[in-house]
Amino acid sequence: MGFNLQNLETALKAGRNYTYLPFFLHFFESVSSTNQTLWNLLNQGAISGTVVIATRQSAGRGQWGREWISPVGGLYVSVAISFDHKIEATDSYQLTFATAWGIASKLRERGVNVGIKWPNDLILNSRKLGGILTETKVNKGQITQAVIGVGINWTNSVPETGINLESWQASQDFRPISCLEMLTSTVLLGIESGMECLCQEGITILLSRYLDLLINMGDRVYVNNLSGTVVGVTPQGNLRVDLETDDTKELITPEIYIEPGTISLGYHKSSV
Repeated sequence: MGFNLQNLETALKAGRNYTYLPFFLHFFESVSSTNQTLWNLLNQGAISGTVVIATRQSAGRGQWGREWISPVGGLYVSVAISFDHKIEATDSYQLTFATAWGIASKLRERGVNVGIKWPNDLILNSRKLGGILTETKVNKGQITQAVIGVGINWTNSVPETGINLESWQASQDFRPISCLEMLTSTVLLGIESGMECLCQEGITILLSRYLDLLINMGDRVYVNNLSGTVVGVTPQGNLRVDLETDDTKELITPEIYIEPGTISLGYHKSSV
């Protein structure tokens, strides 16, 4: 199964109303990781908008140093973005939120009912369709450059908690994503629209859109043997949880913030 860059260029052209990011496309059959390959290209002078696509990764990276299994049949893509305006290093999760919202909303426009699982998973039918890994270069506390890696299950085999898009489409009476190139185009346009929202409209608007698609809103979670409810996400990426208290004199429910990676949320709830 080959990948046709010409088809991708055509799909990108057809799907764009504006150009916020220029896309410079690089395709590889196999790489260690698309993020690492892209950093190497940036070190050799590649610029913002450079894209690396691969049919497989031999050493794909997930969040918090986890391995991302990357067999043939999935989509593995990374995009380089440089920033003129200031984004604090502590706000790096805003880039992940922008990407997740952008991709989910573009897939939903096509009829694929994708939701977001905090902080960086794309969910379809209560199972993981894809994930996002954002890596940044920081200077004086500001993000100057980011590489955003996305992995989406297309025809590849997946674990029980996963789903691939083609098996989902086979159970529908329509096939909104006809080929891997169309999926790639949808993902790239999603990243572009997410970044445009963050940089032009700001984090408040982006966060409200992200929360609209977050499947974890209202979830019951347990923190240090205390029960709480997910009520939102902070601009820094932390989960906002309202703890329940037994003290009837306590009028205000204490709200705590949970950092990404310190709590695992399940796949039990269907997407929005």
